[in-house]
Amino acid sequence: MLAAPYAADRGVRQPTHVTSRRVQPVRAIRAFRGLVADKDDTRQVFEIMNALSGRSPDWGYRRMLDTPMGGQQAYERLELSDYLQDRDWLGRFGPGTVGAAYRAFVEPQNFTAYGLAEDSRKVADTEIEAAHPRAWYARRLRDVHDIWHVLTGYHSDALGEACVVAFSLPQTRSAGFGLIAGGVAVQFMRARTGFPCGRAVFQAWRNGQRAAWLPGEDYERLLAEPLDEARRRLKISPPTIYDRVPPAVRNAYLGGKG
Repeated sequence: MLAAPYAADRGVRQPTHVTSRRVQPVRAIRAFRGLVADKDDTRQVFEIMNALSGRSPDWGYRRMLDTPMGGQQAYERLELSDYLQDRDWLGRFGPGTVGAAYRAFVEPQNFTAYGLAEDSRKVADTEIEAAHPRAWYARRLRDVHDIWHVLTGYHSDALGEACVVAFSLPQTRSAGFGLIAGGVAVQFMRARTGFPCGRAVFQAWRNGQRAAWLPGEDYERLLAEPLDEARRRLKISPPTIYDRVPPAVRNAYLGGKG
């Protein structure tokens, strides 16, 4: 089992409206336009999520409490970013495991858990670092994003990102994921690539519906599990339609960087 969190001062503060936020569709659409222009502008993702979060963190946290494994994770309230940032800790996971696949995913691209966390804090009215259990749940969803890339088999290209967020929609009930996935799927269809990009996004959403509920998983145990076995246990289907789209096409959506 993981030890207690070892991050020092996170600048936590008292929450104001972390359990329920006013939905801001205009703000979300403005941020989505920025994301279409540059898929690597992660701050726009968090703008969208912040604008459309509504009561989804409340729903997800309550669901965690209703499951034995999720309840234990909520009780321990570990900050996953601290562990995922630690290369020595990640180095303990042997070949073929989810943890080894996670290292192979993030290291060549210079992705870091702290880098993603820093991007999430750039949103002006974010509550993600608030001293509140549901803010902790929101941080948890943020921190496992790249692990879900590994589990689902989607890469970090524009289509792969759209597929991961489509998978995340039924897992989290966050409308922000729906806007990003649906909007990027439309952009791909408008680009007329000749490949089933929109169908790949739809398949990812369907796979997210059929899979086990991932937010409540014990991620130390999961990272130590063989990747193929983890996918079978969690009922995560392979991304067969996404795999049919050539890598050169996966960023070629209308308005994006091809």
